[in-house]
Amino acid sequence: MQSGSFRIANGCNSMKRREFIRSLAGVAVALSPASLLGMTRSSPEQADEVQNALLESGESAMWNGPDGRVLPLPDLPPRLRGKDLENYLHRLRAFNATHDGDVFLDAKRFDLLRSSLARLERIQKTIGFGNFYLLSFDEAVHVAQTRTDVGPFTVEELDFLEQIFYERALLYGFFGEKPMKNLTDQIDRREVVKVPNSGNHLYRGKPLETYTLLRRRVGNKLVLTSGVRSVVKQFMLFLSKIHEGNGNLSRASRSLAPPGYSYHGISDFDVGQIGYGQHNFTERFIESEVFKQLHAMGVLSLRYPRDNLTGVRFEPWHVKVDVS
Repeated sequence: MQSGSFRIANGCNSMKRREFIRSLAGVAVALSPASLLGMTRSSPEQADEVQNALLESGESAMWNGPDGRVLPLPDLPPRLRGKDLENYLHRLRAFNATHDGDVFLDAKRFDLLRSSLARLERIQKTIGFGNFYLLSFDEAVHVAQTRTDVGPFTVEELDFLEQIFYERALLYGFFGEKPMKNLTDQIDRREVVKVPNSGNHLYRGKPLETYTLLRRRVGNKLVLTSGVRSVVKQFMLFLSKIHEGNGNLSRASRSLAPPGYSYHGISDFDVGQIGYGQHNFTERFIESEVFKQLHAMGVLSLRYPRDNLTGVRFEPWHVKVDVS
């Protein structure tokens, strides 16, 4: 069984999604839109096939940059060495800075990001933070359609969100796996349980058992700071980070997995120390009593350890839970 497959209710595929968008808007929508970064390809699957063939042949894959120039794809982590590895680690350690080679949204798509993000924020305000964590994409579209205080997504916004989801994140520097393959993947609410006094949910089984074990070892000073996140929740977090960086996709992905790539969707969770505030989401967490105890006991497995090769900064608060 594929990791996490029992937890995700698969939605419609990309073609069905486009038909759905057309039915919502009542207008024609191109079935093969321009890529987010100006690439010309028909589907993520075809891009994967091309990339795999190039890797097997030892050739460097190429892509068309936003200004039309032909640029090399970033090396995948196993191929990084020498100066390339030094540059990679420098960007990772200075994750919140802007670096040469960072990929940005163009002005048009940045405007779409702002309007899409504002709509997602209105949805969250309408249904509540706890419900928003579990909200599927189809449900978000439905809420927007039926609530006048939210307003329906435009065709351009839906197209933009689909492009962000299906574009290969390695183009802007994220090399992790993608456990949630479809934009319409749903969290099975029968498989999750709300954790008291946290506002968050965890999957039943190993994730909940792991959290219970950590809390038993450390005590009540350990808190769950983030649990299950749907594609929609990850979208809002990721778009917010891009907006904060003035459209810098690479900078955002160094701090946050793009939608679909987050293991919060199938198993992982974040922990912190009560009273530690925002330091729970910074490297200062390693100075906390909670982290020191977990580390000393050898019971803490991190998804993104220091200088990892997925393209994400060191996250000492992010607990890795394998559910394969």
